[in-house]
Amino acid sequence: MAAQKDVCDVIVIGAGIQGCFTAYHLAKHGKRVLLLEQFFLPHSRGSSHGQSRIIRRAYPEDFYTQMMDECYQAWAQLEHETGTQLYRQTGLLLLGIKENQELKTIQGTLSRLGVKHQCLSSEELKQRFPNIRLARGEAGLLEKSGGVLYAAKALGALQDAIRQLGGKVCDGEKVMEIKPGLPVMVKTTSKSYQANSLVITAGPWTNRLLCPLGIKLPLQTQRINVCYWREKVPGSYGASQAFPCFLHLDLSLAPHHIYGLPSGEYPGLMKVCYHHGNNADPEERDCPTQFSDIQDVQILSRFVRDHLPDLDPKPAVVEHCMYTNTPDGHFILDRHPKYDNIVIGAGFSGHGFKLSPVVGKILYELSMKLTPSYDLTPFQISRFPDLGKAHL
Repeated sequence: MAAQKDVCDVIVIGAGIQGCFTAYHLAKHGKRVLLLEQFFLPHSRGSSHGQSRIIRRAYPEDFYTQMMDECYQAWAQLEHETGTQLYRQTGLLLLGIKENQELKTIQGTLSRLGVKHQCLSSEELKQRFPNIRLARGEAGLLEKSGGVLYAAKALGALQDAIRQLGGKVCDGEKVMEIKPGLPVMVKTTSKSYQANSLVITAGPWTNRLLCPLGIKLPLQTQRINVCYWREKVPGSYGASQAFPCFLHLDLSLAPHHIYGLPSGEYPGLMKVCYHHGNNADPEERDCPTQFSDIQDVQILSRFVRDHLPDLDPKPAVVEHCMYTNTPDGHFILDRHPKYDNIVIGAGFSGHGFKLSPVVGKILYELSMKLTPSYDLTPFQISRFPDLGKAHL
């Protein structure tokens, strides 16, 4: 006799922040949802772990800034529901030379959409943040609502909420096979399941699940160094000293952005990172450091030495995280081109955490065949013409 399959409305594969918010929205709307995770929770193998992330409205693109309005409300609602502080407002300081085009574009977006911000001259920056050493001609833009999200606490709070709402969270179950159809079948290392629809939010493992389904997305996985730097005077770069999160946009220093968060998650250490990494297989992310990893840390060391003089310019702690990047840095939020009950959320490119409440809502809407709350044109698979339909 064939083994009985567990039946649910929607299966979500991947219990990172995007999968968790998707399952949370489904459970809130009374759907029987199963959230599958290949590793035992909590774990540090993907992109959503660690203590902190930056939250901001400051984006060059209107669509992200507009989405962030609902995200701030959703984060506040989750705090209220779970009784857990998940956000600390510190402000976000964007730094670059006055002529920096990205800085100008962001300022234009914030002005147009009525987001509170303040432009700071070099002199105003020196007075306000004396422990930042500026390059010649640098100016700043302070976005007031920017701050820190407590990432690990958010994941834990969401997983608890999903269970309390009647959803199932099954960790330590790797997906071995997906059989498309109605219902869609999912076989794991432990069991078989079936559902009306499937949402794949598997981060660096996305293409491993999609290739047998006839599609390969243009995703590149990178291993990122997450570096912490010791304060010469503990607390001098802390949020309690009104030090903000920052994003350095000057690409003459390095080909990619450098960002930082106030000290706090490790006492006396400040998180300063490079928004780029080394191409890596997610199964081998803990393998020995490659040369380009060392180069990234050297770029950061020079930046810390030249711009943050009250930090020791050698990292005290180096951790790792995975980015799953798309060619244009925008997310993929779409249905499988052939199977419309398989929904894909992928390619969050190192800036998806803050937007996850709205991403989860969109993926819930797609899985239920509801009209999406946002224009999904920037996130469609069809924007990559090289993909072709040959696979299908």
